Amino acid sequence: MVSSHLSPAPVSAGLGLRRALLDQLLAAAPGDFDFLECAPDNWIGVGGRLGEALEQLTSRVPLTCHGLSLSLGGVEPLDDTFLARTRRFLDRHQVALYSEHLSYCADDGHLYDLMPIPFTEEAVHHVAARIRQVQDALGRRIAVENVSYYAAPYQAMAEVDFVNAVLDEADCDLLLDVNNIYVNAINHGYDARGFLARMPSRRIASYHIAGHYDEADDLKIDTHGADVKEDVWTLLADAYRLHGVRPTLLERDFNFPPLAMLLTELGRIRDLQAQAAPRESAHG
Repeated sequence: MVSSHLSPAPVSAGLGLRRALLDQLLAAAPGDFDFLECAPDNWIGVGGRLGEALEQLTSRVPLTCHGLSLSLGGVEPLDDTFLARTRRFLDRHQVALYSEHLSYCADDGHLYDLMPIPFTEEAVHHVAARIRQVQDALGRRIAVENVSYYAAPYQAMAEVDFVNAVLDEADCDLLLDVNNIYVNAINHGYDARGFLARMPSRRIASYHIAGHYDEADDLKIDTHGADVKEDVWTLLADAYRLHGVRPTLLERDFNFPPLAMLLTELGRIRDLQAQAAPRESAHG
């Protein structure tokens, strides 16, 4: 497994590397953000001005990667060519943390959405085997992200049990998306803090946090296009208290405000980390 690559510090706050933000990110002051995250699917093979910008940014701060198209829960064979290209990209940019979604996105063609996996024992074995195959192909451990979903497929077990079973059988890490826990808890009627408490601390590699859209009191849409809600900030603080501080990414995919406003939210992440970090030291 790769050990020489660059990892964000546990106490760190990062931003998504989006092309609409490139100029602002390049002009940012040192220390404005601790790391960046990109979807390698959107950057593999990109050259020219965009490729140069990526090289400049990754020379300044660590890069993490969050994939979009492996389709870990799908039935189509994994794309070996894409996996090989992804490994070269991760190696070139010294990426230690690579994650993917615990979902599927292809079935005889790309579906252009992240579809939920049935919560069954059969699906646990299927997905875990594919995760192990990906880890072998990439030469490193990967993390999988708990996803938001709206139409729930067949559920023979609770979501929290499904996630834990996949992590154990695959022996992989977890990218814990705090906003997804909140959104799913509202939409599917479970206790967000209870779900959070049952996540395995030792497997959490990093956190995601994002904004969502309030469609109704009982329907939240995971948009990544708004400011983070207060209830989600509270849940992130709970995550730090329960599981410890990890690198935390602010996701914003559209409706971009000025960078200064995103940096204000990064400051909120750093404040919560600072509040939790002394307790970690006291119990270390």
